[in-house]
Amino acid sequence: MPQSIATIALIVADYDEAIAFYRDRLGFSVLADTPLGGGKRWVLVAPAGGGARLLLAQADGEAQLARVGDQTGGRVGFFLETDDFARDHAAYAARGVNFLEPPRHEPYGSVAVFEDLYGNRWDLIEPRG
Repeated sequence: MPQSIATIALIVADYDEAIAFYRDRLGFSVLADTPLGGGKRWVLVAPAGGGARLLLAQADGEAQLARVGDQTGGRVGFFLETDDFARDHAAYAARGVNFLEPPRHEPYGSVAVFEDLYGNRWDLIEPRG
């Protein structure tokens, strides 16, 4: 079987508020929410279209808390592809997702940067052709 990136850990401040954002604002599915003991949980979310899943990992300790919302040094670190940019941009804006710029139409596709509930930057992108 060829290799693929299946899951990416995303450090969050709180499991439940992160689940609510990804499920209710972005429309992701909750694939797993399994207690592991000691307050830890295995929480997987993913967009309906598939691709890599996010493991929502609640910060444990000051070093991890300091990284919540800035896992990529202020750069866009996550890229959510869509087959209908206008539809998803309008739906996200209506659900209160904070876009940091108006939509742009670049040679590679239509794109706008938004941030998650902690400030991590994402591209919503509909690639060209």
